[in-house]
Amino acid sequence: MNLPSPFSWIHTLATHWARARMRRRLNRVDGYRRGKQRILFGAVMFGLCFLVLASQLTAVVLEGRATKTTFDDWEERQKQRADIVDRNGRMLATNAQTHSLYAHPYEMSAGDVERIMEEFVVIFPDLDLERLGSQLNPNRKFVWIRSRISPRQMQAVNEIGVPGLHFGKREARIYPNGKLGSHVLGGTKYGVEDVKWADIVGVRGVEKELEPLLLDLPEGKQELLLSVDLRLQGIVEEVLAHGVKLYHARSGSAVLMDANTGEVLSLASYPDFDPNNRDEYFRKTKSDHGPLFNNAVQGLFELGSTFKIFAAAQALDLGLVNTDTLIDTRKLRIGGRVIKDYLGDGEPITVEQVIVKSSNVGAARLGIMIGKARQRQFMERLGFGEPTGLEVSESRISKPILPARWGELSTVTISFGHGLAISPVHLATAYASIVNGGCKVVPTILRVEVISDECDRVVSKSTSRQVSQMLGEVVNSGTATKARMDTVSVGGKTGTADKVHPNGGYYDDRVIATFASVFPIEQPQFVLVLTLDEPTTNDGSKWQRGAGNTAVPVAAEIISRVSPFLLAKRIADESEDDPASDNRL
Repeated sequence: MNLPSPFSWIHTLATHWARARMRRRLNRVDGYRRGKQRILFGAVMFGLCFLVLASQLTAVVLEGRATKTTFDDWEERQKQRADIVDRNGRMLATNAQTHSLYAHPYEMSAGDVERIMEEFVVIFPDLDLERLGSQLNPNRKFVWIRSRISPRQMQAVNEIGVPGLHFGKREARIYPNGKLGSHVLGGTKYGVEDVKWADIVGVRGVEKELEPLLLDLPEGKQELLLSVDLRLQGIVEEVLAHGVKLYHARSGSAVLMDANTGEVLSLASYPDFDPNNRDEYFRKTKSDHGPLFNNAVQGLFELGSTFKIFAAAQALDLGLVNTDTLIDTRKLRIGGRVIKDYLGDGEPITVEQVIVKSSNVGAARLGIMIGKARQRQFMERLGFGEPTGLEVSESRISKPILPARWGELSTVTISFGHGLAISPVHLATAYASIVNGGCKVVPTILRVEVISDECDRVVSKSTSRQVSQMLGEVVNSGTATKARMDTVSVGGKTGTADKVHPNGGYYDDRVIATFASVFPIEQPQFVLVLTLDEPTTNDGSKWQRGAGNTAVPVAAEIISRVSPFLLAKRIADESEDDPASDNRL
């Protein structure tokens, strides 16, 4: 029998002792790990509980569940927005106190909710009553109903006589003239809001673009003074709307500008909207060119033959031609295309007749004389390279569309108004700059208090006079004879441009009809640009759709109605400046 040696016993005992020690150490580590996990789990649960509690407290503040809001005095929270007035001080936009409507469902019985549903059908016919009914359950403490209600609606809600319906004071932006001037003003909405206050935020037009100024007017200023005249705005909008309907146009725009200061006296776009209820138009409008679209500022079009006067003005100013220089109007081949005139036999005509007869070939040959580099420089000088800078928010994104490659073909087509797209405000500004004596103007929607004597010259005074005379002859014997009138002398240039097809090329049966006019022609003071998008007439021919038969009559009606106001004001101002005027009274 072999007995284990003492050393083997010692070895076995040592092994068992080491293993036991290792198990105790592992148990301690495992316990530590489990403890750490329990601590981590507890911390996570505590954090979740804290977040839930914080969210509940936030909801109390934001939804008005607390008995006392963070802002005890809503008037202190409300930013006072300045009034907006026209150039003569007539109100365009102001603030008025209104109320919000909310509910505490836990204060209502089932009968109260049923009665509310019955009455709200009449008071708020556009309200989603099915959704509201599901929200008005006793488990909820707060429900928004309307962020703004009228005094009549408030009275009607009061007469329901059930608990749980509450009102909160707040300011509202009011436009007392409704749709009048809607595309100038733009509109507002509520930003951050509570039951007792709401921030008013501009969304378009001057309300958005000039918001910093509206919230912080210079010292001594009580209201924001615009350049528009409310009387003129009413006339322009009325006639434009009638013209769009008469000629079955898709839309239309009109810009009336002071040629010397760049002040916009009226800016209209049709269809229009009521800024008091802008959200309703936003919900209903699916088209990019609906009532909210500002055609005068956002509409970028190739404006056709209205550009021919720029080719003539530059060629005259460079000394390349004079008004009697003969221009070859036989059809022109360039870049694989044939340029020809709609009317005419290709006989040589003077530069003036190029404008009066609206010769595409004549304008193209003037463009070739000028050359692409000088033409592009002149177009940019007129403001056709950048947004206009007009103080409405839409102008920021209305940058002219220039040719990708300004080659010889572009030089030719731009000379008669194709290949470069601009807005009606761009065109009005350019016409003002070349007929007012040749001084560049910058368009503005703010009233100009001090007129500068400095002249950033675009063309010479002599060229400006010649251009005005040619525009006058267009009305006397050219394509705009329907603008002739006895009360005021008018000049201008028509433009009937084939409309660009979204898939490339041009439509065969859709045009943009434009009349860029100036008056009085002896000393141009005012510019009116009127544009109709896709006008049609009874016979449907292209000639009858042209600007001479659509845009010109509409513009002439506007001029006949606004000129008495404008010229009477100009005469009065001149009399005030004349020291001898008192002797004639």
